Amino acid sequence: MAKSSADDQELRRACEAAIEGTKQSVVMSIRVAKSRGIWGKTHKLGRDMAKPRVLALSVKTKGQRTQAFLRVLKYSTGGVLEPAKLYKLKHLSKVEVLTNDPSGCTFTLGFDNLRSQSVAPPQWTMRNIDDRNRLLLCILNICKDALGHLPKVVGIDVVEMALWAKENTPAVTSQGKEQEGPAASTVTESDLKVTVEKELVSQAEEEDMEALLGTYVMGIGEAEAFSERLKRELLALEAANVHAILESEPLIDEVLQGLEAATNCVDDMDEWLGIFNVKLRHMREDIESIETRNNKLEMQSVNNRALIYELDKLLLGLRVPSQYAACLTGGSFDEARMLQNIEACEWLAGALRSLEVPNLDPIYANMRAVKEKRAELEKLKSTFVRRASEFLRNYFASLVDFMISDKSYFSQRGQLKRPDHADLRYKCRTYARLLQHLKSLDKNCMGALRKAYCSSLNLLLRREAREFANELRASTKASRNPTVWLEASTGSGQNVNAADTSTVSEAYSKMLTIFIPLLVDESSFFAHFMCFEVPALVPPGGTANGDKYDDTNDDDLGIMDIDDNDSKAGKSSGELAALNESLQDLLDGIQEDFYAVVDWAYKIDPLRCISMHGITERYLSGQKADAAGFVRLLLGDLESRVSMQFSHFVDEACRQIERNERNVRQMGVLSYIPRFATLATRMEQYIQGQSRDLVDQAYTKFVSIMFATLEKIAQTEPKYSDLFLLENYAAFQNSLYDLANVVPTLAKFYHQASEAYEQACTRHISMIIYNQFERLFQFARRIEDLMYTIAPEEIPFQLGLSKMDLRKVIKSSLSGLDKSITAMYKKLQKNMTSEELLPSLWDKCKKEFLDKYESFAQLVAKIYPTETIHSVTEMRDLLASM
Repeated sequence: MAKSSADDQELRRACEAAIEGTKQSVVMSIRVAKSRGIWGKTHKLGRDMAKPRVLALSVKTKGQRTQAFLRVLKYSTGGVLEPAKLYKLKHLSKVEVLTNDPSGCTFTLGFDNLRSQSVAPPQWTMRNIDDRNRLLLCILNICKDALGHLPKVVGIDVVEMALWAKENTPAVTSQGKEQEGPAASTVTESDLKVTVEKELVSQAEEEDMEALLGTYVMGIGEAEAFSERLKRELLALEAANVHAILESEPLIDEVLQGLEAATNCVDDMDEWLGIFNVKLRHMREDIESIETRNNKLEMQSVNNRALIYELDKLLLGLRVPSQYAACLTGGSFDEARMLQNIEACEWLAGALRSLEVPNLDPIYANMRAVKEKRAELEKLKSTFVRRASEFLRNYFASLVDFMISDKSYFSQRGQLKRPDHADLRYKCRTYARLLQHLKSLDKNCMGALRKAYCSSLNLLLRREAREFANELRASTKASRNPTVWLEASTGSGQNVNAADTSTVSEAYSKMLTIFIPLLVDESSFFAHFMCFEVPALVPPGGTANGDKYDDTNDDDLGIMDIDDNDSKAGKSSGELAALNESLQDLLDGIQEDFYAVVDWAYKIDPLRCISMHGITERYLSGQKADAAGFVRLLLGDLESRVSMQFSHFVDEACRQIERNERNVRQMGVLSYIPRFATLATRMEQYIQGQSRDLVDQAYTKFVSIMFATLEKIAQTEPKYSDLFLLENYAAFQNSLYDLANVVPTLAKFYHQASEAYEQACTRHISMIIYNQFERLFQFARRIEDLMYTIAPEEIPFQLGLSKMDLRKVIKSSLSGLDKSITAMYKKLQKNMTSEELLPSLWDKCKKEFLDKYESFAQLVAKIYPTETIHSVTEMRDLLASM
């Protein structure tokens, strides 16, 4: 017989490891296959659906008590056994071997404590009958010995099991001997003597049967005779038993009478117990009814107390304190009464919030009392908001009217006064907290309040700016500079040294220094005072441009945010749009006074637009906060105004340059060339900050017009155009040499003039050389043209190019060479107004003549090798000596 898994010690050790810590010892472990059946249906086993499991019988001893368990273990993904289910054998009520399995290896175990009896119990399938019998015998023996009862056995022949147990006892015993140690095998011979066998034939009955068989001496073939004899003796014994029964009939009658009397007593007792049971049932029903009523009354009492508590709280919230009602409907808004007004606002806001659904139970929201109280609070709110708004509008107007009526607040003749709004802001701060509460109560009221504040303060700011600008212009002393810099009619010797007009730039800078921080602070104060949700305008301790100002941090109202809205980083675009619109109303019109200062400065010195542009750009780059939006627009408009005025100056200067075209005869250096150098030097002195681009654009326009005009004038006299151009381009380079080294834009035009100068020099020198040696170089050009079409040795035989022709040309051109060169020098000197250019031009002329003569000599040596002419060295020495 194959070795059973019940004898697998590795399997037993794995089971013990799986239940380690439970203080249970494994009696038997065996491998099985688990499947499911269906109640009430004959089910054919599907072995392909079976799952491998291990059944382990374990016991646990606690004092005199012994507990027995059936454990189901399954294999994990790593092949390790782990507990799956646990059954207590004391609940085992039935062991059934399924008849639909022909092999007889499938059985089920029924437990009486399973929660759902509608689910079919699992079916366990063994590998063979021996494993099945071994497991079931072990279960039955444990139930009998340890638990004292046996489960019901169905579907198996108990005699067959008894015979199997007897046959397999020696094998199990011998196997137990092979395993060394007390824990080697728990299943002994006594364990395998099934209880069913003991119930069939006891030991005493077996001995009696052996003694009976020993009284008979029979052969092997006399079994039938022995059977007949036993039948006769059995009939005799039965007859004797019947006789004994008939003899004992009176005794049976007495017993029957006693049983009948006892039955009557039992019936009476049953009737009494039934009566008592009915009475007790009625009593239990009465007690339950009383307990139910008591519970309901107790619950009702608890609910009533809770309802009274909630109603008290609700009534407390619905009550309007008299002092708050009086303050909200008719109280004064004087500074001394502001604390009471703020407290009333806080109470009103809290009361309104408490009646909203998030803070109020939705059950109460539709109550009539709550609706009436909410309507009453809304009426109080509208009344208070209307009264407070009307008071604040009048208050803002009265504050500004008082300041405007007092002339000491503004600049006067001989005295520039910095605007001081400290007192105004101090008085406004008194009502800052009130404004926040008004916004929290009714956001719609803020629009009218903001417009009233803006219209009132706009009058004050425009009056301050106008008075300051007027006094600033009156107190600034500066002589007016000429606006005509490049006019030709003024003569080249005009003195263009301009007077010092730095006070003009200083006046403009003072205007911005005073009013830009003031406007930024006013914008920031307005944004916070009127409860716009925008971040702080400037960091604590300074203004937007780093200049010290008396009212720094005046936008800090010294109040806490009601709803923490100002601490939020994000803000809606609608709030920012509303702020920009209000700032437009607050500061609109003040730009006219800045424009007046710009126009005044332009009339005194147009070049001061450069420094004003840089000053404006510096202030513009410092305004980054959202509340400074209109200030950025104001500075941008100022920058555009300055640029526009400077563009007017540049356009007028360009027209002055273009007027030079109208002169029919222009010789020498034009007057605007040196004047432009003076103008550029002055412009460079005025550059501040980011005004470099403005100046470079002016340079580009100036020089482009200058060069274009120069070319047009040169075209009026083609004979002297090259001389005219080279003199003017040379003058341009000489006058701008120092500036071109430091100004990249002028360096670009310097190189452009240098290239034009070289081109004009080349054309002028070539013209002078050809005028003096025309026949010589025309002869050389004819030879060069023919070399493209015929061989060099054939050229002397061409018409007009013979050796005789060559000798005539050389004689006519090179005889009296010193006179010809002297004539060429005088020709170069004639009509030149810039004598300082003559040496460099004469050197260029000699070099050009030598290059051309060297080319001619090479042609003669190649085409007329037998002819002799002046060598290049002789010609160079002759030119050097002159």
